[in-house]
Amino acid sequence: MKFLALTDHFARKEHYEELFANFPEHTLSTVFYGEEDRIIMRDMFREVEVNGPDAVEIPAAVYEEAVDADVIITHLCPIPAKLIEKAPKLRAILSNRGGLENIAVKAATERNIPILNNPAHNANAVAEFTVALMISEARNLARSYFSVKHGEWRENYSNFGNIWEIRGKTVGLIGFSTIGRLVAEKLSSFGVKMLVSDPKCDPDDELVQRLGIKVVDLTTLMKESDYVSLHARASGCFLTRDVLSLMKPNAIFINTARAYMVDYDALYELLRDKKIMGAAIDVFPVEPLPIDYPLLTLDNCTVTTHRAGDTVNAYSESPAMVMEDYGLYLAGKKPRFFVNPEVGMGR
Repeated sequence: MKFLALTDHFARKEHYEELFANFPEHTLSTVFYGEEDRIIMRDMFREVEVNGPDAVEIPAAVYEEAVDADVIITHLCPIPAKLIEKAPKLRAILSNRGGLENIAVKAATERNIPILNNPAHNANAVAEFTVALMISEARNLARSYFSVKHGEWRENYSNFGNIWEIRGKTVGLIGFSTIGRLVAEKLSSFGVKMLVSDPKCDPDDELVQRLGIKVVDLTTLMKESDYVSLHARASGCFLTRDVLSLMKPNAIFINTARAYMVDYDALYELLRDKKIMGAAIDVFPVEPLPIDYPLLTLDNCTVTTHRAGDTVNAYSESPAMVMEDYGLYLAGKKPRFFVNPEVGMGR
């Protein structure tokens, strides 16, 4: 089979070449999409995230190589309907990321072409970063560093008198899919109590039982947690002012998921008025942030530049992960992540 890998600044040609050295029975072709500058690359893809796979032009070489491709593997490069039309032999589309904004899912499904994606590609990276943010906000790591760099030996912080170890605290995880589960596993060594709110989480789940996690509704989680960490996927804002206001005065809110699920205006006011103790935020409605963004004025909020999932591993290891899933699909076994299972198995 011919595999066409659409590389970019993050998912690089060498990642695929290293992987396909283990599959000499297949032919690998690569076409680079985008720019080598990561900021330009992110700006290009932001247009795709907002407006879909037809929002930007893709290289003519992609269409040329797709004519006889059996499988297309992409990361950020769009797969519009017109590309699918020009690939008569196409048997599968593999995506190295979780989001599907860059793929014409309907067009592929109408052609009976399976799409396998990989929302777990940066899950461990995000989970590690989440735990780091919990500690950083509670222990004032970023603020302490900033003060020393600017000639001040600071010892007084807004949470003075409430600087506790994470041990013994209650961490509430909103969402218990791939990332939420990894966060729970990492936190288990800290000796915390854990609550989970997720309508799909079974109280008899093996990990829930093994770690002694309590499955609760969202209201209970917000009221009882010392740390609230968001790891859900939802269609709109559900952490509204009323929901955020349920948090304890000494609670810390963490968001490494998506900005649109949180009322950031309400979060800002709760932090400003010391209704909750702190927050650590990695994702925002507008990126980069304007210099006058309200959260930047606060002394009880750690802000990072959408860094949670950005590691070499997240990009270099994903091709092997999706190839493993495709092997399961070809064998008639259910892959971990199947976007359109209605097309059937084992083609």
